Amino acid sequence: MYTTLPDILLANGAQQQIAADCVALVDQEISAKSGVSAAALKLAYAAVTTFAPGYYQTTVEKLVPKMLRQLQPFWTDFQAGEGGQFGDYLASQGHVVAEALLAVTDDLAQGSPRGAIIKAYNAVRDGARNHIEAALPSVGALVEKYAG
Repeated sequence: MYTTLPDILLANGAQQQIAADCVALVDQEISAKSGVSAAALKLAYAAVTTFAPGYYQTTVEKLVPKMLRQLQPFWTDFQAGEGGQFGDYLASQGHVVAEALLAVTDDLAQGSPRGAIIKAYNAVRDGARNHIEAALPSVGALVEKYAG
C-alpha cells in the first residue's frame, strides 16, 4: 500500500496505465448516458477525442497526478474511517469531490490554447458535476485498484 495517492505514480508505467483506465472509465460512463444532456456531452467528448490524435490520452496522463492530489484528502479520511469501499465514500461526499476534481479540469481549460477544446468544455461544464458524481463509485474502485 502507498502512503499517498500520488505515490502510486512511482511504479514504472503506472501513470500511463492509470490514464488508460481513466479513458476506459470515461468511455464507459459516456456510452451509458442518454437523453438531451447526454447528446451535448457525447458531442463535446467526440470533439475532444478526435481533435488531434493522441491529444486526449496525453492530456489524461497529465491530469492523473493532479487528480490524485485532489483525491488525497478524501483518501486520508477514508483510510481513517471504518472501511468499506472508497467509491461509496466518494459518493457520500459527491458534491465536494466533484468540485475538487473539476478544479483540475477548470484550470486545464482556462490555460488551453485550443479554442475547440475550450468551447467543448464550456458547453458541458455546467452539468459536469452531476456526471462526475454519478461516476464516483467507479472512480473509487479505480483508485483502490492501484492504491492497494
